[in-house]
Amino acid sequence: MSTTDNALGSVELLPGSVRAAVLERDGGVRHLVEATFDPSVPGAVRDTLTDVVQRCFTFHRVTGIGVACPGLVDTVAGTVVSCYDLPELNDFPLTSVVSASGRAPAYVEHRARLQVLGDRWFGHGRGRREFASVSTGETLGVGLLYEGRIIAPPGGRSGAHMVVAADGEVCTCGATGCWRTVATSRWLRDAAARSGYAAGDLPTLTEMAEAGESRAAHLLDDYADNLALGLANIQQLFAPGRFILHGEARWAGPAFLDRIERRLRAVTAWNAEAEPPHVLVADVDEDDSTLLGAAGLVLSQAS
Repeated sequence: MSTTDNALGSVELLPGSVRAAVLERDGGVRHLVEATFDPSVPGAVRDTLTDVVQRCFTFHRVTGIGVACPGLVDTVAGTVVSCYDLPELNDFPLTSVVSASGRAPAYVEHRARLQVLGDRWFGHGRGRREFASVSTGETLGVGLLYEGRIIAPPGGRSGAHMVVAADGEVCTCGATGCWRTVATSRWLRDAAARSGYAAGDLPTLTEMAEAGESRAAHLLDDYADNLALGLANIQQLFAPGRFILHGEARWAGPAFLDRIERRLRAVTAWNAEAEPPHVLVADVDEDDSTLLGAAGLVLSQAS
């Protein structure tokens, strides 16, 4: 058994998959275990989670285990209050299950919000006390660091379901016009299909736009504007200054990032004291960004 007490534990839970890792204090991944499951099978979430955590941490002692998961979480009780994409997690005692299986204290937070801690400890947020970390692609959300602490009030969420269009599309949560309905990969694919494109992924559309295809360029402009809709609200409320993009938007090119940045600067141009918003892409490995965030949660508990 490894007895390196300084190691950090991370777990990422998604609809259909679980990953667990042992990380060094510098963010290096020492040991990784992952498995998939069928979300429609009763009990599959608990069984897979328990198995992966046991296999990861049985022979690797860690100081704590940070858990990243979707849905609305109660960080104090360590439970998932509700999860639209994985209903079996509703009222699930997540930290109790992970702590018992991993033999270490466990802490939980919404996965999109957790990325801000990965950036704080291991990425472009090092040394900063305020900034925002943004998940883009199939999932959407914002993590905020303010005065050195993640903003995670009871009942708070990651922003995907803030309303940006009063008469927009009905979201999976039942509300109308959520940010998620216009600023994810799904929206981009649908918009590309309506424009006659067989492929609606961001890298392909970016290549087309850079080659001079005007329709692709307009689609990317619309997508950037839709992302900026939610981020502008964040900027107006908290003025984090720096926005670090994870996920799909990392591969959109400088014109895409510049368009978002201009939108954000426009909403705070009146305030000479506020830090002008700057948009940049994450410098941590994308496959490990959420695991790093969960490890950052363990470090933040001790700081």
